Amino acid sequence: MRFSGKRVLITGAASGIGRATAILFAREGAMVTIGDINTAGLTETAVLIGEAARPVAYDAEDHDSCCALVAAAAEGGLDVVCNVAGMLKWGPTEDFAAADFERLLRINTTSVFVICQAALPHLVKSSGNIVNIGSTSGLRGMIYTAGYCASKHAVVGMTTALAAEYAARGVRVNAVCPGHVTTLMTQQAPPAGDLDWDMVMRGMPKLVDGSCAPEDIAEAIAYLASQKARKATGTVLVVDGGQLVS
Repeated sequence: MRFSGKRVLITGAASGIGRATAILFAREGAMVTIGDINTAGLTETAVLIGEAARPVAYDAEDHDSCCALVAAAAEGGLDVVCNVAGMLKWGPTEDFAAADFERLLRINTTSVFVICQAALPHLVKSSGNIVNIGSTSGLRGMIYTAGYCASKHAVVGMTTALAAEYAARGVRVNAVCPGHVTTLMTQQAPPAGDLDWDMVMRGMPKLVDGSCAPEDIAEAIAYLASQKARKATGTVLVVDGGQLVS
């Protein structure tokens, strides 16, 4: 019961990593505020968790909506923020719309900043912590993912910057960088066009059965959020089945 009595905010909780994380934290004693734009999926997650879950619909592209989510989660105090919500869109750069690039940044990066900014005063009071979700694409360029890579490199940089800024105020800020995770987001149909699949496959996991399940990433998030990691801040924990191994 690592999180007994803790109040935790988890975004992107309608499915995938966010749902698995919410279930794990609740199972270990936390009261979880779960946020997502997908209200049907959010309701399903809340049903799976039971009374420990409070679902709050929000739009990651809307700054006021992000702040309202934090305000709801912080009623009575806030101990942990898990920024899991994100989107993936990829394809050949010459065909990639600037509007899609900007939307990746709004959802994957700006919303994380807005939520962190709104949550930090509460976390200073509780000596709490933040766990952001980066990506292996936030550590190394991946073919056909310039926009996604840019958004996740920014999350990694933001994480380490906030860790340095808030360490003296007792707030830890860390990130988990997953590799390929089997979720609805990663199973979407590939983009149209002539893709270099040999190059794509070079970025796949090296371990036998190396693709991660959402639960694998949830465990890493929970570790960084727990007292077991009380001396870790600015840490970027890679869980990728060997994807970045050369």
